[in-house]
Amino acid sequence: MRFRVIARSLVAAAALAAATTAVATPAQAASATATFVKVGDWGSGFEGKYTIKNDSGTALSSWKVEFDLPAGVSVGSFWDATLTRSGQHITFSNVGWNGSVPNGGSVSFGFLGTPGGANAVPQNCKLNGADCGGGSTETAPGKPGAVSATGGSKSVSLSWGAASGTVTGYRVYEGTTLKATVTGTSATISGLGDCEAHTYTVAAYNGAGEGVKSDPASATTTGCTTGAPGKPGAVTATGGSKSVALSWGASSGTVTGYRVYEGTTVKATVTGTSATISGLGDCETHSYTVAAYNDNGEGVKSDPAGATTTGCTTTPLPKHFLTGYWHNFDNAAVELKLASVPREYDVVAVSFGEASSTAGEVVFGIDPGLSASLGGYTDAQFKADVQTLHSRGQKVILSVGGEKGRVQVASSAAATKFADTVYALMQNYGFDGVDIDLENGLNATYMGQALRSLRAKAGSDLIITMAPQTIDMQSTGAEYFKLALNIKDILTVVHTQYYNSGSMLGCDKMAAYSQGTVNFMTALACIQLENGLRPDQVALGLPAGPGAAGGGIVSPSMVNQALTCLATKTNCGSFVPPNAYPGIRGAMTWSINWDASNNWNFSKTVKPHLATLP
Repeated sequence: MRFRVIARSLVAAAALAAATTAVATPAQAASATATFVKVGDWGSGFEGKYTIKNDSGTALSSWKVEFDLPAGVSVGSFWDATLTRSGQHITFSNVGWNGSVPNGGSVSFGFLGTPGGANAVPQNCKLNGADCGGGSTETAPGKPGAVSATGGSKSVSLSWGAASGTVTGYRVYEGTTLKATVTGTSATISGLGDCEAHTYTVAAYNGAGEGVKSDPASATTTGCTTGAPGKPGAVTATGGSKSVALSWGASSGTVTGYRVYEGTTVKATVTGTSATISGLGDCETHSYTVAAYNDNGEGVKSDPAGATTTGCTTTPLPKHFLTGYWHNFDNAAVELKLASVPREYDVVAVSFGEASSTAGEVVFGIDPGLSASLGGYTDAQFKADVQTLHSRGQKVILSVGGEKGRVQVASSAAATKFADTVYALMQNYGFDGVDIDLENGLNATYMGQALRSLRAKAGSDLIITMAPQTIDMQSTGAEYFKLALNIKDILTVVHTQYYNSGSMLGCDKMAAYSQGTVNFMTALACIQLENGLRPDQVALGLPAGPGAAGGGIVSPSMVNQALTCLATKTNCGSFVPPNAYPGIRGAMTWSINWDASNNWNFSKTVKPHLATLP
């Protein structure tokens, strides 16, 4: 959803073409070309993307891309196209809404293939019967060379060897938190404390994605007390039954042991780099620091880490609720701290948890650009704001993916990594669940495995939402729809994006309904309601107002009309659903920030209406 103004919208086809960095120079000067990019490759599978660029001088009314795959390579899920296959010969054709490509415009489609590897590349490509002419492909850069870390005064200076391949820039991570983005092969991380130990990795990136992270490198800032150990590494805290488990990075220097503090009180003394604080109560939040010591004294304390013990009594979600997405990035919409989200929003989806170079891993941290726009908004402030929303009875979940997101869960190992890392982020930030917003394809089998594993860790209060595009919910055979049905017993809600779509069939299969109408919302929601999902698992996703999407923007009063139609079979358009669904769950909007940009018109109109539904 992040760049929803251009996503899947031919209105902004030229902008999409400009944003596609992997398009190679075509072989012919004035023609339509189809260029393949391998967006990611994790060995057992890969994600492929074709971009059709029309420089022919006249508009295309339809398109067909066909190619051959090497023996043993197959296509699984796909999006923004229809598929036919004959052995290893694959043909993708436009869907109804993206066949027309104006001169100078472009459109893309994608798919997942198995297995991956250097040979897993399409061959003999044809676009509408002619050579595709798109040239070579671009893949993610290689692993950076060895990283050198040198501690300075409240800073650590880093340098590394250049990565192979095409490199746009480098991202510097501390754990899973992005600390810097640079274009060269060096960076300085400032604003640190005295005598602090820090460990960093570096990953190169380009238009095809992020490469493998470097090996870690560590350094300790200057200012240490003579002879005392350095500051411990980042502390991880995990709440358990009447206990909190802690672990941390080892301190530099000679270490006799570590003291765990809550405030100024020593809670434990250990010789290793972990401890469990027991004898706590249910649903208690505790914050700890750790200091290393030896015969010369105690070193600098770690940064604090907090966790909440289990046993909390949770506030159930309302029968009908409103969900909104909060931007963890800068764009034309109003920037907001999380605590500024109004109470009308029952569920706040934080956008986005993103991919690393490890398959299935999800990372999150406050975006540096957003932080600067908000005057220095920090992770610690964000965590406090999560608790503020909790105190109001609001839920906060982490949305994974977005239009540019490349999180891939296509193996059992990736499913395990997804569950482990999302649960760690839930523990660290206080998230109540996860939203699946993977617009570049998903594997229903392995994502289902990941979500069930996450549920086993987090418990029955885990919120699981999904935000598919309309094309993803046209058929129960689509991967997104299969996933929703496969996890129906633990799924909270699906809020399909009824925008940036073009015309689509409804459950009556009688007509292609146009986006931006009550018929479009109700007829497409009916597909889910009549094909296996409970009414309380279906909600309507719409843009908050002008600027939020490239198409499908409706007035909030139309959202209310569609909800009433679905709940009561009254006040409908020309399409009337076969049944009333009084349990229809509610609405979602992209986004809270765009709602703020439009004077909160969406939330102030839709939220009160939800209370009038049966």
